[in-house]
Amino acid sequence: MKKTGLVIIDVQNAMFMEEDPVYQGEVLLRNIKDLLAKARMSGAPVFFVQHNEAVGQPLENGTYGWEVHPEIAPAEDDTIIQKTTPDSFYKTDFEEQLQNQKIERLVLAGIQTEVCVDTTCRRAFSMGYDVTLVADAHSTWNSGSLSAQQIIDHHNRVLKWFARIKETNAIQFNE
Repeated sequence: MKKTGLVIIDVQNAMFMEEDPVYQGEVLLRNIKDLLAKARMSGAPVFFVQHNEAVGQPLENGTYGWEVHPEIAPAEDDTIIQKTTPDSFYKTDFEEQLQNQKIERLVLAGIQTEVCVDTTCRRAFSMGYDVTLVADAHSTWNSGSLSAQQIIDHHNRVLKWFARIKETNAIQFNE
């Protein structure tokens, strides 16, 4: 059995601001809470990834917008990874943290489907991790001629080449 870690990418307060909230944010939070409960019940490590932007930007380090959403706040023993690019591994200690805990399988959830979630999924696969993308636990915004739902559906189809695609209710951390 491969040791599994739950990775929650960029679920930060700024993503839920009233003027432009992430698509189906309440559903996203509910599904991530379910994943967190399953991970913690099975003893699986949890990794939160936080995006950091420049001073004055919505995800400026140390601001309210930068903080992880309070409904899924990290526990004391969770690992928090700070990043500045869409790739959770690039110029971070994420790989070192995974290796230290002997993690071989990653369950991915979070924001933004076509940017940070996609990039981290592909990179993890290329690094040899066994990856599962939680189909109903990542989200984005409408973009040009594509709706957020179309973007999510498209990525769930495309990323099957890099990850197993499963719904929240099918995720198990002790398989």
